[in-house]
Amino acid sequence: MKSVWKYIVAQQGLFYKSILILASSVFLLYLFPRGGQFKYEFQKGRVWQYPTYFAPFDFSILKTEAEIQSDREEALKNLRPYYRSNLEVKNQVFERYAEVFRSYFSLETNPIRRDNLFQFGLALLEEIYTYGVLPPNFISNGPTELYLIQGQLEIPLSLEEMFRSDTLFEFLEKSMVGGEFEDQLETYKDLFFELITPNVFLDQVFNQNARAEALRNISLSRGLVTTGELIIAEGDLINDARFEVLNSLRNEFALRQGDQSNISFLIGYSILVLLTFSLLLLFLHKYRFSIYENNRKLSFIFFNVLVVIVAITTVIQYDKTYIFAVPICILPLIIKAFFDARLGLFTHVLTVLLIGFIVPNSFEYLFIQILAGIITIQTVDQLYRRANLFISVGQIILVYCIGYLAFTTIQEGSFASINFTPLALFLLNGLLMLFVQPLIYIYEKVFGLVSDVSLLEFSDTNADLLKTLSEKAPGTFHHSLQVANLAESAANEIGANALLVRVGALYHDIGKLEQPHYFSENQSGAVSPHDELEPKQSAKIIIDHVKNGIVLAQKNKLPERIIDFIRTHHGTSSVYYFYKKQLEIDPETDLHAFQYPGPRPFSKETAILMMADAVEAASKSLKAPSIEELELFVNEIIDEKTKTLQFNESTITLAEIDTVKKVLFKKLINVYQLRIEYPK
Repeated sequence: MKSVWKYIVAQQGLFYKSILILASSVFLLYLFPRGGQFKYEFQKGRVWQYPTYFAPFDFSILKTEAEIQSDREEALKNLRPYYRSNLEVKNQVFERYAEVFRSYFSLETNPIRRDNLFQFGLALLEEIYTYGVLPPNFISNGPTELYLIQGQLEIPLSLEEMFRSDTLFEFLEKSMVGGEFEDQLETYKDLFFELITPNVFLDQVFNQNARAEALRNISLSRGLVTTGELIIAEGDLINDARFEVLNSLRNEFALRQGDQSNISFLIGYSILVLLTFSLLLLFLHKYRFSIYENNRKLSFIFFNVLVVIVAITTVIQYDKTYIFAVPICILPLIIKAFFDARLGLFTHVLTVLLIGFIVPNSFEYLFIQILAGIITIQTVDQLYRRANLFISVGQIILVYCIGYLAFTTIQEGSFASINFTPLALFLLNGLLMLFVQPLIYIYEKVFGLVSDVSLLEFSDTNADLLKTLSEKAPGTFHHSLQVANLAESAANEIGANALLVRVGALYHDIGKLEQPHYFSENQSGAVSPHDELEPKQSAKIIIDHVKNGIVLAQKNKLPERIIDFIRTHHGTSSVYYFYKKQLEIDPETDLHAFQYPGPRPFSKETAILMMADAVEAASKSLKAPSIEELELFVNEIIDEKTKTLQFNESTITLAEIDTVKKVLFKKLINVYQLRIEYPK
């Protein structure tokens, strides 16, 4: 049982990675479409490169979005609005008329005439409220034909047949002038002005229901393809008509497959997703082993991949036309900010391939997004400089627009048919990408990572740790500054992260704070404390400055990216001076006791620091060297590191090492103020 537990503890990293891949895959499978994928990829304007295809089943030809929109507009245009006549208001008007009539005609003493006047006014009211009264100054922007709901009746009529309250006086004059009761016109005007109340209003609920019903009745198809009917022959151009038929077939295929609970779909998706994530892990294991071993960093990468895919899935479920507004190029930006460009591009490509399962027109989407990712990696440098981010976002938007216009021109055959709405989505995409800086800050706090923005803060020589170094070990501090300048220049020349190299150089020797007087750059006299020690003891003190530096860095909460420079700046090289002294005492001495523990540099940046540190430290022994001697000196120092395989685990190339040599040589010429002798 004990051995089993030891095995589990020893393999906990592998278990974690297995669980991470499995959980991520299950999560993605939940997001992916349930049915199978149509096996042919096609685009408008391209040639059908597959065998001649016949309809495998009956299906309807779907209308285009433009056709459906036209049908909707036509249906709504011909839709009569519904108005409702409030009969209760009408009854209240008639009751009020009976109550106030006598007060308006009190001077009329003849009861028969008064009764005739009452009946005459009642008839006028009946005529006014035949269909109802519209509000004053009523304006209708819709059709003039309408339906009026009176009680349980639905009456078709036009607006002209309705009574408008603002035409009351015209109606009375027309009805009474020249008639028996013309002399009472003004009295009726006063009476009806008080009585007439609008009782016809637009019925919003009824109209919404009628509108919804009209839209539901619109047919989404405009034809039928029967089983065995020729759809497209091999070599045919996919024009508008054929594209609509093929698109209808693909939709019908997805619907039919979605109705089936076929386990084979799930198995197929599972294999592809697991393969993709496994490729990411294999890449990390081979080229970024430090990240592969760090579960926190590994989780960070997987988390960002899943976030991007979730964002795309959410947008597709809401409205697939907005997929180009999702700023997925934030992913390579973030990965590059915390790690490096190569990993950023590799992660971006794998993520886009996974997204290809769920987006429409996957070939177009993948092509444009991969191009945008390449531009992102190549253009975005020194993210802590805000101007660089704006310039890069502008270039990414330009690539999006050019790619979209090119694809649309191929599909539509001309610029006249291009839909310019996606161009606005690309601008929105760019605006959202500007949020990468606050997002990086959040990630730094949550995952304990460090970006170039934080590195800029650590490069301040007034920071507490560097200030202590300058006070207690001024020679080491000066050496660190010189190395920082050399390494930064070399990094700029070969396209490495210059800021990271500079910060790593500033902190690489902080371990010397434990016993600063044992290091030559901090010794002021001719006497060295090593004279009183055995070579083995001296070597241990020198070697321990790496271990002490790591402990001190962790105590001061320096990021792992900076601590990596402390670990690797001597690699597995030896303290050769004290080894030679020990050989004089004991010729059988093992070199291993005089070697640094490593690891060796595993990135361009750490390799550059090793070269700059070795050259700068050794150059102190030179006394007025010539140009030729200095060049030979630099080459010998770096070639020795190459021969002992110190750079074998880093990503730096031989050509880049040669470039670093030249940069260090030129910088040392300036330090020694040497001049090239020109021929006379």
